[in-house]
Amino acid sequence: MKHTSPLIEQALNPADYFTLAIDEALRLENMPGNLCGFGLELDKQPDVSELCTRILEFMQQFPEVTASLQQQGRRFFWRQRPEPQQLFYQHHCSSIESETFFFQTTISQIINHHAPRESLAPIEFHLLTGPNRHALLLRWHHPLCDARGAELILKYLCTESLEQRALFDQPNTPSLVQAQLAKYSWWRKLRFFWQAYRYIRRLDHYRSIQHRQSLDAPKRLHALTFRLTETQTQQVAEHSRRLTGLTGTSLYYIGCLMRALHKLEPDAPGEAYLAPYAFNLRKQKALTPLLGNHLGTLFAQAPKALLDNREQLFAHLKEQYAQTLKQQLDQAFFPTMWAASFLPLVKHIKELRASYKDGSERSSFWFSDIGQLDSVERNFFGADITGVFHTCQVTSPPGLGLLMCKYRGQLTLNYNFVEPLFNETWIKQLHERMSHELLGQ
Repeated sequence: MKHTSPLIEQALNPADYFTLAIDEALRLENMPGNLCGFGLELDKQPDVSELCTRILEFMQQFPEVTASLQQQGRRFFWRQRPEPQQLFYQHHCSSIESETFFFQTTISQIINHHAPRESLAPIEFHLLTGPNRHALLLRWHHPLCDARGAELILKYLCTESLEQRALFDQPNTPSLVQAQLAKYSWWRKLRFFWQAYRYIRRLDHYRSIQHRQSLDAPKRLHALTFRLTETQTQQVAEHSRRLTGLTGTSLYYIGCLMRALHKLEPDAPGEAYLAPYAFNLRKQKALTPLLGNHLGTLFAQAPKALLDNREQLFAHLKEQYAQTLKQQLDQAFFPTMWAASFLPLVKHIKELRASYKDGSERSSFWFSDIGQLDSVERNFFGADITGVFHTCQVTSPPGLGLLMCKYRGQLTLNYNFVEPLFNETWIKQLHERMSHELLGQ
């Protein structure tokens, strides 16, 4: 089996630094930092011995997973620790009556655990078991990888062939942001930089709509997961194709959430919804899970005047996206992302979040769509994967994020929200309206 050389020092690439800036913003709010989770719901307990063996092999092939993120001047590096950290943990509940509460509180404790950035384990695997429920939670620090990377880690663990697992490795090329920039001349890069600046200025023309139920300080992240049936998921896909086309699925979800929020609180302060969403720079079938948030960011924006007319809203979002691609605005952010990686973290996060118009929070909510989870096998060390869920810390404001994916023909909606800014009752009301919007009711 092929193993990578021991990690000595690895600098963060521009996209990693982008996610580290969010980590800093969360820590300034007394939140745990940019921690994310990807969970598998299992029908029974998997083979723990085989799982531990595979995780140990994973650590040997990717020594980055036991590294420490440390600062030197303004730059941050992954540095190998003298002794590797423990990555696998087991949590067991023996009581049927307290099983649901146990799962909720244990996952919450893992995602909301406070630890200094230097001592934080980049990634952990948590197996939760009970009389009737079983789950594996992959918890990672966002500068290590992205959601697609977490999916690839699970694929690595589930790959039976030793030869196939050996193909999972780090690239010997620059980060994808730098690789994209290398295609263009300095003149084109300067033009991109100016395009990105003007794009953000246009986005900041309206004050973003904000929803929150409490003015108290943020305390912890909470998440609720809902799934549509296969029939409902097919209905959603039909509406999405009709209104946004084959490539506009994420825009359909975003537009539905905008309308659901507006119907729930039509008088919420602000003039327009502004939703950042990520797009993946990875090549098709890339097998690079770590040390690279292979992402760029675009924005979907819609003023209040468009929200009551469903057809008009989606026509607006679709045209907005078409113009973004036509003007290469998806490429225009790469020089900005590269330049921002040299800023202090506090300055970087201010540029990301603060509207140029009045300094208010730019985002109305966060959104992420992983898409179809084709690479996650149904069998996980002898257990059947019955569902998936994922979560991420969200800055406040906006304090609200929606993460979506499809698995086994079912659309999964993961609402991530900061308490006490939001509560379960409000989120359930939001989901009811969101379901109606998705189904075109």
